[in-house]
Amino acid sequence: MEDLHVVDSINNAGSWLVNNQALLLSYAVNIVAAIAIIIVGMIVARVISNALNRVMRARHIDATVADFLSALVRYGIIAFTLIAALGRVGVQTASVIAVLGAAGLAIGLALQGSLSNLAAGVLLVTFRPFRSGEYVDLGGVAGTVLQVQIFSTTLRTPDGRIIVIPNGKIIAGNIINFSREPVRRNELIIGVAYDSDIDQVKRILNEIIQADERIIKDREMTVRLNELGASSINFVVRIWSKSSDLQNVYWDVLETIKRRFDEEGISFPFPQMDVNLKRVKEQPDE
Repeated sequence: MEDLHVVDSINNAGSWLVNNQALLLSYAVNIVAAIAIIIVGMIVARVISNALNRVMRARHIDATVADFLSALVRYGIIAFTLIAALGRVGVQTASVIAVLGAAGLAIGLALQGSLSNLAAGVLLVTFRPFRSGEYVDLGGVAGTVLQVQIFSTTLRTPDGRIIVIPNGKIIAGNIINFSREPVRRNELIIGVAYDSDIDQVKRILNEIIQADERIIKDREMTVRLNELGASSINFVVRIWSKSSDLQNVYWDVLETIKRRFDEEGISFPFPQMDVNLKRVKEQPDE
């Protein structure tokens, strides 16, 4: 009896296979196609990710950012590949996409600040408004750039402090780069007494400028009377020098001007105020 039951089971299984061979063949084809989609998707994701990484590194984009973005693209392609493979085997991908979208929205709302800093960091390393080693002013904070990272930028101030600024605040504010241009201009305002000789003052200032080798002579230099102030006549001096020499040129020229003016008897006035006294007659006592 048991042998008959076994034979019947085998016959039933064979009959089921014969009756549903088209369905089984369809499932097999879909499974093979899904596996092929996954394999091709993995290969395409790797190729595109590596190519994007090489392009970004060739453009001198920070290695950390290049690796992060290429990995993000790779995993994005893999996610779409898996969704396509699931759809091939008959899984309703609409619900999967809805769940992924809801999860992405929740994560985006929870990490809103961090994501804005991330996007700002990508923009900074892509467009390069400043680089490591340059002296910049970022929204009122000035210092030398130490690192430009995904979420923040690190500065070292002239007095040795380390300041970490979120990239979102940097993008939202003004970026002033003091080191990008090879030459920069100094402007000095020199005030002298009203009894000073204008031609003599201009001659001395021009001699000081011509004597300093760090000042670029083929750029426009200005020595002109700029203002008749309340207690002084003010001359403006505009000179160009290398960015690396800018501050030292400013200090040295000021010192030289003071020494030369002292030698020539040209004085620097102090703010003055005239006080008029009026005598009032005393009233006789009654």
